[in-house]
Amino acid sequence: MTATATSTPPPAATKVSGGKGGLTRLSFPVVLLIVAGALLALSAVRAITGAQDVTSAGQISAALAMAVPIGLAGLGGLWAERAGVVNIGLEGMMILGTFFGAWAGWQTNPWLGVLAGVIGGALGGLLHAVATVTFGVDHIISGIAINILALGFTTYFAKLWFNTGEAAAKGGSPKQSPPSDDITSVTIPGLSDWLHSIEKHHWFFVSDVAGVLGGLVTNVSLLTVLAAVLFAVTFFVLWKTSFGLRLRSCGENPIAAESLGVNVYRYKYIAVIISGGMAGLGGAFLSLVTSHIYNEGQTGGRGYIGLAAMIFGNWRPGGLAMGAGLFGFADALQLRNGGESVHALLLLLVVVLALLAVWKLYRKSFVQGAVSAVIAAAVLVWYLATDTVPTEFVSATPYIVTLLVLSLSAQRLRMPKADGMRYRKGQGK
Repeated sequence: MTATATSTPPPAATKVSGGKGGLTRLSFPVVLLIVAGALLALSAVRAITGAQDVTSAGQISAALAMAVPIGLAGLGGLWAERAGVVNIGLEGMMILGTFFGAWAGWQTNPWLGVLAGVIGGALGGLLHAVATVTFGVDHIISGIAINILALGFTTYFAKLWFNTGEAAAKGGSPKQSPPSDDITSVTIPGLSDWLHSIEKHHWFFVSDVAGVLGGLVTNVSLLTVLAAVLFAVTFFVLWKTSFGLRLRSCGENPIAAESLGVNVYRYKYIAVIISGGMAGLGGAFLSLVTSHIYNEGQTGGRGYIGLAAMIFGNWRPGGLAMGAGLFGFADALQLRNGGESVHALLLLLVVVLALLAVWKLYRKSFVQGAVSAVIAAAVLVWYLATDTVPTEFVSATPYIVTLLVLSLSAQRLRMPKADGMRYRKGQGK
Protein backbone atom coordinates (compact mmCIF):
# COMPACT_ATOMS: atom_id res chain seq x y z
CA MET A 1 0.00 0.00 0.00
CA THR A 2 1.01 3.62 -0.25
CA ALA A 3 -0.19 6.57 1.74
CA THR A 4 0.55 8.99 -1.07
CA ALA A 5 -2.06 9.54 -3.74
CA THR A 6 -0.53 10.83 -6.95
CA SER A 7 -1.65 11.49 -10.47
CA THR A 8 1.49 9.92 -11.92
CA PRO A 9 0.41 7.01 -14.10
CA PRO A 10 1.87 3.58 -13.44
CA PRO A 11 4.30 2.06 -15.92
CA ALA A 12 2.71 1.31 -19.26
CA ALA A 13 3.93 -2.27 -19.43
CA THR A 14 2.06 -4.04 -16.67
CA LYS A 15 0.82 -7.52 -16.25
CA VAL A 16 -2.19 -8.52 -14.20
CA SER A 17 -0.88 -10.42 -11.20
CA GLY A 18 -0.74 -14.12 -11.52
CA GLY A 19 1.04 -14.04 -14.87
CA LYS A 20 4.47 -15.38 -15.62
CA GLY A 21 6.10 -12.11 -14.78
CA GLY A 22 4.85 -12.14 -11.21
CA LEU A 23 6.03 -13.97 -8.17
CA THR A 24 6.05 -17.75 -8.16
CA ARG A 25 2.84 -19.02 -6.56
CA LEU A 26 2.80 -21.92 -4.17
CA SER A 27 1.17 -25.04 -5.57
CA PHE A 28 -1.50 -26.85 -3.59
CA PRO A 29 0.81 -29.76 -2.59
CA VAL A 30 3.39 -27.25 -1.32
CA VAL A 31 0.72 -25.48 0.72
CA LEU A 32 -0.30 -28.82 2.23
CA LEU A 33 3.33 -29.52 3.13
CA ILE A 34 3.61 -26.11 4.80
CA VAL A 35 0.45 -26.74 6.82
CA ALA A 36 1.67 -30.24 7.79
CA GLY A 37 5.03 -28.81 8.82
CA ALA A 38 3.38 -26.15 10.98
CA LEU A 39 1.17 -28.76 12.62
CA LEU A 40 4.18 -31.01 13.24
CA ALA A 41 5.98 -28.09 14.89
CA LEU A 42 2.96 -27.39 17.11
CA SER A 43 2.82 -31.08 18.02
CA ALA A 44 6.45 -30.96 19.10
CA VAL A 45 5.81 -27.83 21.17
CA ARG A 46 2.84 -29.49 22.87
CA ALA A 47 4.82 -32.64 23.62
CA ILE A 48 7.84 -30.77 24.99
CA THR A 49 6.04 -28.12 27.04
CA GLY A 50 2.89 -30.01 28.06
CA ALA A 51 0.66 -27.16 26.86
CA GLN A 52 -2.16 -29.46 25.69
CA ASP A 53 -4.45 -26.61 24.67
CA VAL A 54 -2.23 -25.51 21.78
CA THR A 55 -3.84 -27.96 19.33
CA SER A 56 -7.07 -28.82 21.15
CA ALA A 57 -10.44 -28.77 19.40
CA GLY A 58 -11.54 -25.94 21.68
CA GLN A 59 -8.52 -23.86 20.69
CA ILE A 60 -9.08 -24.46 16.98
CA SER A 61 -12.81 -23.71 17.28
CA ALA A 62 -12.03 -20.44 19.07
CA ALA A 63 -9.31 -19.61 16.53
CA LEU A 64 -11.80 -20.14 13.69
CA ALA A 65 -14.28 -17.80 15.34
CA MET A 66 -11.56 -15.17 15.82
CA ALA A 67 -10.25 -15.62 12.26
CA VAL A 68 -13.57 -15.12 10.45
CA PRO A 69 -14.03 -11.35 11.12
CA ILE A 70 -10.34 -10.75 10.40
CA GLY A 71 -10.59 -12.74 7.17
CA LEU A 72 -13.75 -10.94 6.05
CA ALA A 73 -12.15 -7.55 6.69
CA GLY A 74 -9.09 -8.66 4.73
CA LEU A 75 -11.32 -9.93 1.93
CA GLY A 76 -12.90 -6.49 1.80
CA GLY A 77 -9.46 -4.93 1.55
CA LEU A 78 -8.55 -7.35 -1.23
CA TRP A 79 -11.55 -6.33 -3.37
CA ALA A 80 -10.77 -2.64 -2.98
CA GLU A 81 -7.03 -2.83 -3.52
CA ARG A 82 -7.31 -5.13 -6.53
CA ALA A 83 -9.24 -2.25 -8.09
CA GLY A 84 -6.58 0.25 -7.01
CA VAL A 85 -8.25 1.76 -3.94
CA VAL A 86 -6.53 1.54 -0.54
CA ASN A 87 -9.17 0.94 2.13
CA ILE A 88 -7.84 1.96 5.54
CA GLY A 89 -11.50 2.55 6.46
CA LEU A 90 -12.13 -1.19 6.98
CA GLU A 91 -12.12 -0.69 10.74
CA GLY A 92 -14.88 1.93 10.52
CA MET A 93 -16.91 -0.22 8.14
CA MET A 94 -16.61 -3.11 10.59
CA ILE A 95 -17.84 -0.82 13.37
CA LEU A 96 -20.88 0.06 11.25
CA GLY A 97 -21.45 -3.67 10.66
CA THR A 98 -21.37 -4.47 14.39
CA PHE A 99 -23.78 -1.65 15.18
CA PHE A 100 -26.38 -2.17 12.46
CA GLY A 101 -26.13 -5.95 12.75
CA ALA A 102 -26.93 -5.86 16.46
CA TRP A 103 -29.57 -3.13 16.04
CA ALA A 104 -31.54 -5.15 13.50
CA GLY A 105 -30.69 -8.50 15.09
CA TRP A 106 -32.29 -7.96 18.48
CA GLN A 107 -35.46 -6.44 16.97
CA THR A 108 -36.06 -9.04 14.25
CA ASN A 109 -33.85 -12.10 13.75
CA PRO A 110 -30.08 -12.55 13.45
CA TRP A 111 -30.12 -13.17 9.69
CA LEU A 112 -31.77 -9.82 9.07
CA GLY A 113 -29.11 -8.45 11.40
CA VAL A 114 -26.46 -9.94 9.12
CA LEU A 115 -28.07 -8.22 6.13
CA ALA A 116 -28.22 -4.91 8.02
CA GLY A 117 -24.56 -5.24 8.96
CA VAL A 118 -23.58 -5.82 5.33
CA ILE A 119 -25.63 -2.79 4.23
CA GLY A 120 -24.08 -0.63 6.97
CA GLY A 121 -20.56 -1.58 5.88
CA ALA A 122 -21.46 -1.11 2.20
CA LEU A 123 -22.66 2.43 2.94
CA GLY A 124 -19.27 3.14 4.48
CA GLY A 125 -17.68 1.71 1.34
CA LEU A 126 -19.87 3.92 -0.84
CA LEU A 127 -18.74 6.98 1.10
CA HIS A 128 -15.11 5.96 0.63
CA ALA A 129 -15.68 5.43 -3.11
CA VAL A 130 -17.30 8.85 -3.52
CA ALA A 131 -14.38 10.51 -1.73
CA THR A 132 -11.55 8.65 -3.43
CA VAL A 133 -12.88 7.80 -6.90
CA THR A 134 -15.13 10.76 -7.70
CA PHE A 135 -13.39 13.55 -5.78
CA GLY A 136 -9.84 12.17 -5.77
CA VAL A 137 -9.32 12.48 -2.02
CA ASP A 138 -6.18 10.81 -0.67
CA HIS A 139 -7.14 7.21 0.12
CA ILE A 140 -5.51 7.17 3.55
CA ILE A 141 -7.13 10.43 4.64
CA SER A 142 -10.55 9.25 3.48
CA GLY A 143 -10.17 5.91 5.27
CA ILE A 144 -9.10 7.48 8.55
CA ALA A 145 -12.00 9.97 8.31
CA ILE A 146 -14.44 7.07 7.86
CA ASN A 147 -13.00 5.31 10.91
CA ILE A 148 -13.51 8.44 13.02
CA LEU A 149 -17.00 9.11 11.62
CA ALA A 150 -18.11 5.51 12.17
CA LEU A 151 -16.97 5.56 15.79
CA GLY A 152 -18.70 8.87 16.45
CA PHE A 153 -21.89 7.80 14.65
CA THR A 154 -22.24 4.51 16.52
CA THR A 155 -21.39 6.07 19.90
CA TYR A 156 -24.10 8.72 19.45
CA PHE A 157 -26.82 6.42 18.16
CA ALA A 158 -26.05 3.71 20.73
CA LYS A 159 -26.95 6.23 23.43
CA LEU A 160 -30.04 7.24 21.48
CA TRP A 161 -31.36 3.79 20.48
CA PHE A 162 -30.10 1.31 23.08
CA ASN A 163 -30.61 3.31 26.26
CA THR A 164 -34.34 3.97 26.11
CA GLY A 165 -37.67 2.17 25.94
CA GLU A 166 -37.81 -1.49 25.03
CA ALA A 167 -34.07 -1.68 24.31
CA ALA A 168 -33.18 -0.54 27.82
CA ALA A 169 -35.72 -2.94 29.33
CA LYS A 170 -34.07 -5.85 27.48
CA GLY A 171 -30.55 -5.06 28.65
CA GLY A 172 -29.45 -2.20 26.44
CA SER A 173 -27.20 0.61 27.67
CA PRO A 174 -25.33 3.59 26.18
CA LYS A 175 -22.48 1.23 25.27
CA GLN A 176 -24.22 -2.00 24.30
CA SER A 177 -27.32 -3.37 22.59
CA PRO A 178 -29.85 -5.90 23.89
CA PRO A 179 -28.85 -9.50 23.06
CA SER A 180 -29.96 -11.13 19.82
CA ASP A 181 -30.82 -14.77 19.14
CA ASP A 182 -28.14 -17.27 18.12
CA ILE A 183 -27.28 -18.07 14.51
CA THR A 184 -27.50 -21.82 13.97
CA SER A 185 -24.31 -23.83 14.48
CA VAL A 186 -23.66 -27.22 12.93
CA THR A 187 -21.75 -30.29 14.14
CA ILE A 188 -21.04 -33.37 12.06
CA PRO A 189 -22.50 -36.16 14.21
CA GLY A 190 -20.30 -39.18 14.84
CA LEU A 191 -17.18 -37.66 13.30
CA SER A 192 -16.91 -34.98 15.99
CA ASP A 193 -17.13 -37.50 18.86
CA TRP A 194 -14.67 -39.87 17.18
CA LEU A 195 -12.09 -37.12 16.69
CA HIS A 196 -12.55 -35.97 20.28
CA SER A 197 -11.87 -39.49 21.57
CA ILE A 198 -8.60 -39.63 19.59
CA GLU A 199 -7.59 -36.18 20.82
CA LYS A 200 -7.93 -37.26 24.48
CA HIS A 201 -5.15 -39.86 24.04
CA HIS A 202 -2.60 -37.07 23.41
CA TRP A 203 -0.73 -39.14 20.82
CA PHE A 204 2.02 -37.23 19.05
CA PHE A 205 0.77 -35.62 15.83
CA VAL A 206 -2.22 -37.99 15.48
CA SER A 207 -4.10 -36.43 18.39
CA ASP A 208 -3.08 -32.97 17.19
CA VAL A 209 -4.55 -33.64 13.75
CA ALA A 210 -7.71 -34.96 15.43
CA GLY A 211 -7.92 -31.82 17.57
CA VAL A 212 -7.58 -29.54 14.54
CA LEU A 213 -10.16 -31.44 12.49
CA GLY A 214 -12.46 -31.69 15.50
CA GLY A 215 -12.42 -27.92 15.91
CA LEU A 216 -13.42 -27.56 12.26
CA VAL A 217 -16.47 -29.86 12.47
CA THR A 218 -17.86 -29.02 15.92
CA ASN A 219 -20.29 -26.16 16.62
CA VAL A 220 -19.43 -24.26 13.43
CA SER A 221 -21.67 -21.25 12.82
CA LEU A 222 -23.47 -21.11 9.48
CA LEU A 223 -22.01 -17.61 9.12
CA THR A 224 -18.54 -19.20 9.26
CA VAL A 225 -19.56 -21.53 6.44
CA LEU A 226 -20.80 -18.50 4.47
CA ALA A 227 -17.45 -16.76 5.01
CA ALA A 228 -15.60 -19.79 3.60
CA VAL A 229 -17.89 -19.76 0.56
CA LEU A 230 -17.16 -16.05 0.03
CA PHE A 231 -13.42 -16.78 -0.12
CA ALA A 232 -14.01 -19.35 -2.86
CA VAL A 233 -16.41 -17.04 -4.71
CA THR A 234 -13.93 -14.16 -4.53
CA PHE A 235 -11.18 -16.28 -6.06
CA PHE A 236 -13.46 -17.49 -8.85
CA VAL A 237 -14.88 -14.05 -9.67
CA LEU A 238 -11.59 -12.13 -9.59
CA TRP A 239 -9.37 -14.71 -11.30
CA LYS A 240 -11.68 -16.81 -13.47
CA THR A 241 -14.13 -14.33 -15.00
CA SER A 242 -13.87 -11.44 -17.46
CA PHE A 243 -15.44 -9.16 -14.83
CA GLY A 244 -12.61 -9.99 -12.44
CA LEU A 245 -9.99 -9.41 -15.12
CA ARG A 246 -11.40 -5.94 -15.85
CA LEU A 247 -11.58 -5.10 -12.15
CA ARG A 248 -7.98 -6.16 -11.54
CA SER A 249 -6.83 -4.23 -14.60
CA CYS A 250 -8.14 -1.08 -12.89
CA GLY A 251 -5.70 -1.73 -10.06
CA GLU A 252 -2.78 -2.51 -12.36
CA ASN A 253 -3.08 0.10 -15.12
CA PRO A 254 -6.36 2.06 -15.24
CA ILE A 255 -5.21 4.07 -18.25
CA ALA A 256 -4.69 0.93 -20.32
CA ALA A 257 -7.99 -0.46 -19.01
CA GLU A 258 -9.83 2.70 -20.07
CA SER A 259 -8.26 2.54 -23.53
CA LEU A 260 -9.82 -0.94 -23.90
CA GLY A 261 -13.29 0.32 -23.02
CA VAL A 262 -13.38 -0.50 -19.31
CA ASN A 263 -15.43 1.95 -17.23
CA VAL A 264 -12.78 2.35 -14.53
CA TYR A 265 -14.94 4.48 -12.21
CA ARG A 266 -17.74 1.90 -12.26
CA TYR A 267 -15.44 -0.99 -11.42
CA LYS A 268 -13.76 0.94 -8.62
CA TYR A 269 -17.16 1.82 -7.15
CA ILE A 270 -18.31 -1.81 -7.30
CA ALA A 271 -15.09 -3.04 -5.68
CA VAL A 272 -15.12 -0.53 -2.83
CA ILE A 273 -18.81 -1.04 -2.05
CA ILE A 274 -18.27 -4.82 -1.96
CA SER A 275 -15.23 -4.15 0.20
CA GLY A 276 -17.37 -2.26 2.70
CA GLY A 277 -20.03 -4.98 2.63
CA MET A 278 -17.41 -7.66 3.42
CA ALA A 279 -16.08 -5.61 6.34
CA GLY A 280 -19.64 -5.01 7.53
CA LEU A 281 -20.26 -8.76 7.43
CA GLY A 282 -17.17 -9.25 9.58
CA GLY A 283 -18.54 -6.71 12.05
CA ALA A 284 -21.94 -8.42 12.08
CA PHE A 285 -20.17 -11.69 12.88
CA LEU A 286 -18.65 -10.08 15.98
CA SER A 287 -21.97 -8.76 17.27
CA LEU A 288 -24.20 -11.68 16.28
CA VAL A 289 -22.00 -14.78 16.61
CA THR A 290 -19.08 -13.99 18.89
CA SER A 291 -20.98 -12.06 21.58
CA HIS A 292 -24.66 -11.70 20.46
CA ILE A 293 -24.59 -7.99 21.38
CA TYR A 294 -23.04 -4.77 20.14
CA ASN A 295 -20.33 -3.43 22.43
CA GLU A 296 -18.50 -0.15 22.06
CA GLY A 297 -14.93 -0.84 20.90
CA GLN A 298 -15.92 -4.35 19.86
CA THR A 299 -13.80 -4.52 16.71
CA GLY A 300 -10.57 -4.01 18.65
CA GLY A 301 -8.50 -3.11 15.60
CA ARG A 302 -9.51 -6.21 13.62
CA GLY A 303 -10.02 -4.11 10.50
CA TYR A 304 -6.34 -3.16 10.58
CA ILE A 305 -5.30 -6.75 11.33
CA GLY A 306 -7.43 -7.87 8.38
CA LEU A 307 -5.51 -5.43 6.21
CA ALA A 308 -2.26 -6.92 7.53
CA ALA A 309 -3.54 -10.43 6.75
CA MET A 310 -4.33 -9.33 3.20
CA ILE A 311 -0.80 -7.96 2.75
CA PHE A 312 0.69 -11.13 4.25
CA GLY A 313 -1.40 -13.11 1.74
CA ASN A 314 0.07 -11.08 -1.13
CA TRP A 315 -3.33 -9.73 -2.17
CA ARG A 316 -4.70 -13.24 -2.86
CA PRO A 317 -7.57 -15.09 -1.10
CA GLY A 318 -5.58 -18.23 -0.23
CA GLY A 319 -2.73 -16.37 1.43
CA LEU A 320 -5.23 -14.08 3.14
CA ALA A 321 -7.03 -17.10 4.62
CA MET A 322 -3.74 -18.44 6.00
CA GLY A 323 -2.89 -15.04 7.49
CA ALA A 324 -6.31 -14.65 9.07
CA GLY A 325 -6.03 -18.14 10.52
CA LEU A 326 -2.65 -17.32 12.04
CA PHE A 327 -3.87 -14.09 13.61
CA GLY A 328 -7.07 -15.77 14.80
CA PHE A 329 -5.01 -18.55 16.40
CA ALA A 330 -2.87 -16.03 18.29
CA ASP A 331 -5.97 -14.12 19.40
CA ALA A 332 -7.72 -17.26 20.64
CA LEU A 333 -4.58 -18.49 22.39
CA GLN A 334 -4.27 -15.42 24.57
CA LEU A 335 -7.99 -15.43 25.37
CA ARG A 336 -8.28 -19.12 26.29
CA ASN A 337 -5.16 -20.09 28.20
CA GLY A 338 -3.13 -16.93 28.58
CA GLY A 339 0.47 -17.00 29.67
CA GLU A 340 1.08 -20.76 29.73
CA SER A 341 0.24 -21.38 26.07
CA VAL A 342 1.88 -18.19 24.85
CA HIS A 343 5.00 -19.15 26.80
CA ALA A 344 5.01 -22.54 25.03
CA LEU A 345 4.92 -20.83 21.65
CA LEU A 346 8.11 -18.93 22.51
CA LEU A 347 9.91 -22.21 21.83
CA LEU A 348 8.33 -22.37 18.38
CA LEU A 349 9.37 -18.76 17.77
CA VAL A 350 12.97 -19.69 18.60
CA VAL A 351 12.95 -22.44 15.96
CA VAL A 352 11.39 -20.15 13.32
CA LEU A 353 13.91 -17.37 13.96
CA ALA A 354 16.82 -19.83 13.95
CA LEU A 355 15.73 -21.28 10.60
CA LEU A 356 15.30 -17.75 9.25
CA ALA A 357 18.82 -16.88 10.40
CA VAL A 358 20.26 -19.93 8.64
CA TRP A 359 18.37 -19.07 5.44
CA LYS A 360 19.51 -15.44 5.47
CA LEU A 361 23.12 -16.44 6.06
CA TYR A 362 22.86 -18.97 3.23
CA ARG A 363 21.56 -16.17 0.96
CA LYS A 364 24.50 -14.01 2.16
CA SER A 365 22.23 -11.52 3.91
CA PHE A 366 24.62 -11.41 6.85
CA VAL A 367 23.11 -8.47 8.74
CA GLN A 368 19.57 -9.85 8.67
CA GLY A 369 20.82 -13.33 9.52
CA ALA A 370 22.79 -12.04 12.48
CA VAL A 371 19.83 -10.03 13.77
CA SER A 372 17.53 -13.07 13.52
CA ALA A 373 20.09 -15.22 15.35
CA VAL A 374 20.47 -12.69 18.16
CA ILE A 375 16.70 -12.37 18.59
CA ALA A 376 16.35 -16.18 18.59
CA ALA A 377 18.98 -16.45 21.34
CA ALA A 378 17.25 -13.74 23.40
CA VAL A 379 13.85 -15.44 23.09
CA LEU A 380 15.41 -18.80 24.06
CA VAL A 381 16.91 -17.24 27.21
CA TRP A 382 13.50 -15.73 28.00
CA TYR A 383 11.83 -19.11 27.56
CA LEU A 384 14.33 -21.00 29.74
CA ALA A 385 14.31 -18.36 32.49
CA THR A 386 10.53 -18.11 32.91
CA ASP A 387 7.51 -20.35 33.39
CA THR A 388 4.85 -18.05 32.00
CA VAL A 389 4.39 -14.77 30.11
CA PRO A 390 3.24 -11.52 31.76
CA THR A 391 -0.43 -10.64 31.26
CA GLU A 392 0.45 -7.40 29.47
CA PHE A 393 2.45 -9.30 26.85
CA VAL A 394 -0.23 -11.98 26.49
CA SER A 395 -2.92 -9.43 25.60
CA ALA A 396 -0.63 -7.94 22.95
CA THR A 397 0.10 -11.32 21.34
CA PRO A 398 -2.13 -10.83 18.21
CA TYR A 399 -0.53 -7.47 17.44
CA ILE A 400 3.02 -8.75 17.99
CA VAL A 401 2.27 -11.68 15.68
CA THR A 402 0.97 -9.20 13.10
CA LEU A 403 4.20 -7.19 13.16
CA LEU A 404 6.38 -10.30 13.14
CA VAL A 405 4.59 -11.93 10.22
CA LEU A 406 4.63 -8.76 8.13
CA SER A 407 8.34 -8.24 8.79
CA LEU A 408 9.12 -11.83 7.74
CA SER A 409 6.97 -11.72 4.59
CA ALA A 410 7.74 -8.20 3.39
CA GLN A 411 10.31 -9.22 0.78
CA ARG A 412 7.95 -11.40 -1.27
CA LEU A 413 5.07 -8.94 -1.61
CA ARG A 414 3.74 -7.69 -4.93
CA MET A 415 0.94 -5.14 -4.62
CA PRO A 416 -1.23 -3.98 -7.56
CA LYS A 417 0.83 -1.40 -9.44
CA ALA A 418 -1.76 1.39 -9.35
CA ASP A 419 -2.85 0.72 -5.76
CA GLY A 420 -3.52 4.01 -3.98
CA MET A 421 -2.91 6.21 -7.02
CA ARG A 422 -5.36 8.94 -7.90
CA TYR A 423 -6.98 8.32 -11.27
CA ARG A 424 -9.01 10.81 -13.32
CA LYS A 425 -11.11 9.82 -16.30
CA GLY A 426 -9.39 10.52 -19.63
CA GLN A 427 -6.01 10.86 -17.92
CA GLY A 428 -4.16 8.99 -20.67
CA LYS A 429 -5.38 11.18 -23.52
